[in-house]
Amino acid sequence: MKKGLVEVYCGTGKGKSTLALGQSVRECARGKSVIIIQFLKGKESDELEFIEGLKELDLKMFRFEKSKSCYENLNDQEKSEEINNIRNGLNFAKKVIATEECDMLVLDEIFGVVDHGIMAVEDLKRLLEMVDTMHVVLTGDRCPEEIKPVADCITVLESMAPGTEESCK
Repeated sequence: MKKGLVEVYCGTGKGKSTLALGQSVRECARGKSVIIIQFLKGKESDELEFIEGLKELDLKMFRFEKSKSCYENLNDQEKSEEINNIRNGLNFAKKVIATEECDMLVLDEIFGVVDHGIMAVEDLKRLLEMVDTMHVVLTGDRCPEEIKPVADCITVLESMAPGTEESCK
């Protein structure tokens, strides 16, 4: 019987990644291991610097993109190059789920990967159906309808004021 948990943080509001990061730190404080795989955000961020300061926790963050800029800001040639790197990240996520390498896996901005056509929604659904005992958190602006039946919990964050969204979440 499945004892895992699939959580979704979606919507146009800010804070989805921050919420997932907070969940990750809480799980580490409980002695759990956590892997975060971030997509579409570029190579550098405040989150990476924060995680590096928490070396005593069993929390690892990965970004497979090589560009410093977020995906939306790249030209077509750069996007094409980054798609291969993103697919490497997706393959790593599959391995983590198949081997249950950690207690909690965060796939940050995974819905953006689907929206950009880098991963088919059917492939994401199949990946989530593999979850056995892990706690998996998915983030992104729009949760596809096909994913909702697989999710145990969906939290929607909405913007209250127009124009407060960032271009690179």
